[in-house]
Amino acid sequence: MQRSTAAGGNVPALGGAELLAMVGDLGTRHEIRVEDWERLPGVHRGPREIWAMRERVRAMLTESNPPAGIVVTHGTDTLEETAYLLARTLDPEVPIVVTGSMRTSSDPAWDGPKNLRDAVAVAGDPGARHRGTMVVFGGRIYDGLDATKLDAFADGAFGSPHRPPVGRVDAGVPQFAGPADARLPLRVQQLGSRVAIVPLILGDDGAMVDAALGRFDGLVIQGFGRGNVPPGALPAIRRWLDAGKPVVLASRCPFGEVGGEYAFEGGGGQLLRLGVLPAGPRPVSLARLELALCLSAGVPYGNAPA
Repeated sequence: MQRSTAAGGNVPALGGAELLAMVGDLGTRHEIRVEDWERLPGVHRGPREIWAMRERVRAMLTESNPPAGIVVTHGTDTLEETAYLLARTLDPEVPIVVTGSMRTSSDPAWDGPKNLRDAVAVAGDPGARHRGTMVVFGGRIYDGLDATKLDAFADGAFGSPHRPPVGRVDAGVPQFAGPADARLPLRVQQLGSRVAIVPLILGDDGAMVDAALGRFDGLVIQGFGRGNVPPGALPAIRRWLDAGKPVVLASRCPFGEVGGEYAFEGGGGQLLRLGVLPAGPRPVSLARLELALCLSAGVPYGNAPA
């Protein structure tokens, strides 16, 4: 991004070669091949665009002489969805690193150069093999299945609320906290299923849940705390279940997961016993993507290896 006087704010501006020229020495002995895929703000990407990007990365991995590692620069608004898609559906042997910046190249405190240098260092490190897709941001290395944008403006905007980082970059040197986890990718041919997110509010009567029923293939509801919801929303949730459509229950809390302790009307335990599926260690945005992937692959939510 660069600040544009004509536009009145920040807009996409830099191609890959321009970005590298501004960043300077990346501190690597690896040959770097630059490919300009697109120059879109993160929020301009939909399922079609992120799937096309995934297919391009997959094609690179299957070349006769595949790269030792891949770095994807990405707008931070939807970086977590792209990282999750790549981490969930691609073979983990070749490291893929997704990064971005919270400041623009017009800002004196632009964090892009350091994040890019760190990302290149991780992608080219032998210890990154078999770790699949990672997010490198603010000197931390996150598993692509866990990374989430937690701050709208701070430099270190990304974190992983449900698991610790898998490592860090110290003075340009990647340091991993442990060995790579064994992981099998989810086999999916397209991202075709439509999944809605409905955050429930105080005194919710289920009107938005009902409104989504005829337009979406699956639903993620964002409940309170451990997954409790206002009792007025229960009839609408039951209508989804009666229609044979999956409903996933996530929490509006950034840390922790939904659980089954509460048995009162609308309690998380009651919903789980009705057949609502727990989101597991995923924020609502990634629970939505996981459900869309599972529906597209024809497998139950939470039963596919992750």
